[in-house]
Amino acid sequence: MVDFERTDTQEQLVATAREFGMGVVAPAEIELDRIADPEEVFASDLFWSVMSQFFELGFNRMALPEAFGGLGLDPQTTGMVWEELGRWGPGFAASLMPGAVVPQLLCFLVPDREDLIDEFVRPYCQDKSGRRITAWCSSEPDVGSDGSNYEDLAVHHHTTARLEGGRYTLNGAKSDFVSNGGIASAYIVFACVDPSMGIKGSAAFVVPGDAKGISRGRAIDKTGLRTLNQSSVFFDDVEIPEGNLIFPHGESYPMLHNAIITVGNLAVGYLAVGLMRAAYEHALEHCKSRIQWGKPIFEHQLVAKKLFECWQAIEACRAFLYKGSWLSKQNFPGDLKTSLGAKIFATEMAVTHTAEMVQVLGGYGISMEYPVEKYARDAKLLKIMDGTNEILMAKAAKHL
Repeated sequence: MVDFERTDTQEQLVATAREFGMGVVAPAEIELDRIADPEEVFASDLFWSVMSQFFELGFNRMALPEAFGGLGLDPQTTGMVWEELGRWGPGFAASLMPGAVVPQLLCFLVPDREDLIDEFVRPYCQDKSGRRITAWCSSEPDVGSDGSNYEDLAVHHHTTARLEGGRYTLNGAKSDFVSNGGIASAYIVFACVDPSMGIKGSAAFVVPGDAKGISRGRAIDKTGLRTLNQSSVFFDDVEIPEGNLIFPHGESYPMLHNAIITVGNLAVGYLAVGLMRAAYEHALEHCKSRIQWGKPIFEHQLVAKKLFECWQAIEACRAFLYKGSWLSKQNFPGDLKTSLGAKIFATEMAVTHTAEMVQVLGGYGISMEYPVEKYARDAKLLKIMDGTNEILMAKAAKHL
């Protein structure tokens, strides 16, 4: 059975995340959220100063093996930390989550490839600048939810990889929604090798961010999570060594894709719990000091009901996610339907209850002087992140 008692190590990690989040991350994220032009956010010294501190504290390498310079933390422990970081800086946390995708996949798929480990993993773990953040390039302008359409052979990635003379040449474009797309130092790119096989005709490649022929679009101007860089990435005759192929095309493609979303969706779920906590804790404090009708509004039953239901959702979502993390710890990467179910449940609850906390604050809730409106904006993006909830639900339901 899952043990809910935290170890001393877990307590220390969460306390560090709380102190750093409260003192450094939260003020920076609020300030950056208010910058109108997203390009200014990712050119600012403030953004990179906070990101470098994340790297100095090791939050970027929590799940990577100790042998390569990571912290070697298990999925349950990293989940606790993701929740705490999401409580204080959901945009920054959302950057870090996919930010380790290149070293994570290399350690998972090709741990014996010392050349790639030395080029991409060890430098990432040693980095203190925050500049070695990475990204995963899968979705395209015409291939979004279709990335999970393994049956229709007419559907395939339009980014291509052609092998000639011991080198692959990549051409194509990835959509505006590549997390860290505009700032990444390296990419995992899904590119089509054999279009006759549909999506299964794609392989996975590791591509240095400074490779000739790579260009990036502008950071998209989003409703929430405005400190998460998302932009298109373009490949124009980008040449990489044949050895940068880390997963071949073929019938096993869905295994890789599903493994990525099994792990990634748990992280998004923990982010949702952190956001609900942020809105709930702020609203609870407000309700105990705000007097209307002669008493704190917390003493009005309808207000107390909203607060209680938010607390209830936090506890239920966290427990669901803990089970997903426990399954991932037992047999990596875990159970697909449990991870997707936990993410869907948590993000749906986050959208509902952050909006309800705005309602609890009344007119103050929609004022940017108070952070709850930001939490509601941030939460909305989570129902789309790492796959829309509707597509993920259909995908998970097949495993019932």
